[in-house]
Amino acid sequence: MTQVIIFKNDEGGVSVIHPTQEVLSSYGIEAIALKDVPVGKPFKIIDSSELPDRSQRNQWDVNESDLTDGVGAEYSTFSEVKNAD
Repeated sequence: MTQVIIFKNDEGGVSVIHPTQEVLSSYGIEAIALKDVPVGKPFKIIDSSELPDRSQRNQWDVNESDLTDGVGAEYSTFSEVKNAD
């Protein structure tokens, strides 16, 4: 199971963050999402198998009400994420 982070971007599309296994092992998916999703943007962590085929990604939309796993924080480093707990 490979997890990815999705959020709505400023253009109205869906952005996907594909974390590396090394960073996932070190920090976890939640810390990556808090750090890398733009400030104030709600996000959802999903399995990569739920992503649409690349040929259909431009038509993909997600309801903001489904983005329930957190909100991008003002952190710029992982040490800030750890210290925030």
